[in-house]
Amino acid sequence: MARTACAAIAVVCICGLCSAQSTMPAWELREGGRWQQTAVPATAPVREETLDRVEEMIQNRQYEAAHKIVVAWLRLNKTSPVRDRGIYLLGQANFGRGERIMAFYNFDELLDRYPDSRYYYAALQRQYDIADAFLRGYKRKFLGMPILPAREEATEMLYRIQQRAPGSPLAEKALLRVADYYYANGDFDVAADAYAAYVRGYPRSPLVDQAKLREAFSVLAQFRGVKFDATCLVDARQQLVELSMVNPQLADRGNIPEVIRRIDAALARKLLVTAEFYRRTGKKDAMRFYYELLVKRYPDSPEAQTARRELGMAQPPPSSGAPATRGAP
Repeated sequence: MARTACAAIAVVCICGLCSAQSTMPAWELREGGRWQQTAVPATAPVREETLDRVEEMIQNRQYEAAHKIVVAWLRLNKTSPVRDRGIYLLGQANFGRGERIMAFYNFDELLDRYPDSRYYYAALQRQYDIADAFLRGYKRKFLGMPILPAREEATEMLYRIQQRAPGSPLAEKALLRVADYYYANGDFDVAADAYAAYVRGYPRSPLVDQAKLREAFSVLAQFRGVKFDATCLVDARQQLVELSMVNPQLADRGNIPEVIRRIDAALARKLLVTAEFYRRTGKKDAMRFYYELLVKRYPDSPEAQTARRELGMAQPPPSSGAPATRGAP
């Protein structure tokens, strides 16, 4: 419970932190749905033979040898104008060696110290790759063996990416990856918050309707049963109805009409359970109110037949039924 609460707070914090990173290179979503970088890193490539050799080793998957050479180079070249490249290659070597946590911190050092580096976004992408791999089940090493999961660390990594590059396509991708992870993991309260943050932050994204659908399903999944509060049902129904109107094709693919029908059946059952509670406790006015409300809102439901029998009402002609309203208990 504490873990999901902290993660939910982190989602909110990220949305606020993103607007504060004005000194970092940023991206803007232009017409046609294309992202455009608004600031270009200032550094230019400088030739350095040792680092050239390290880079060639990494390309040839000689990670251990590359790691030893670049570590020695960094110790001797603390003020080099291409030190950012050395740090980046150290991260690449550690990535190849399977030391993904260490590689993440190498890239973090580059991002902290060299925000104008030409390797800035390459390092950021590598951090995303590391986080994504951990969420997919990649293990971090303990005593030289990859045996420890790092999913919680991975979500924190994705939050940091959003802080580093607010407004970038990678930040958008990171937030959606967090939401999808919590959705797949069954943490539907956190998933709903993350999808809602995505919808607010990227309203013109081509994936926004899919995020809205996942948000609605995440809200719906929090319903605990007819003996508990039905706000989740009402909220999810409203979201699904609105989405159906905006994107009928997605509604058909997501079987939204059938989901709405099941929600209505659950809401009808909820009204019947509430009415029966008041009948058992002898509160006849409240009992009659909920029976009548049930008949009015869901006249064709099996629960409405029970309500009419209790009220001594005659069976009316079939109707199409009335939609649930936000005031349903």
